[in-house]
Amino acid sequence: MAKPGRKKETLTRREEEVMQMIWSAGQPMRVRDLVALYPDPQPHFNTVSTVVRGLEEKGLLAHVAEGGSFRYYAVCEKDDFRSRSLGEVIRGYFNNSYLGAVSTLVEEEKVSVDELKQLIKMIEDKNA
Repeated sequence: MAKPGRKKETLTRREEEVMQMIWSAGQPMRVRDLVALYPDPQPHFNTVSTVVRGLEEKGLLAHVAEGGSFRYYAVCEKDDFRSRSLGEVIRGYFNNSYLGAVSTLVEEEKVSVDELKQLIKMIEDKNA
């Protein structure tokens, strides 16, 4: 089992869905509660249970026993996970260059001039 603070693996699409549900709920959830949040056709209980156990093995979820079942909760905050995940992407795909990442977004027209101006203003305001 992964220990908190240890480098985590990347998340699958299903793992990310479960983490988003738990972060959004802001409270521990049973597997059946998670299944109920999916649109139809809902995944099978065992499928979601397997995903939850995988997230627990990765150190992203933990559980508390309650009335014969488990309620799962996030071990890390969404903002902490997002920041760490972004850092891993920057290191892995952009040679640890945030400028390289932003340049790629500009080249692929994923960021507008107005958005870049907003970023510059944010940096200037933070450094003021």
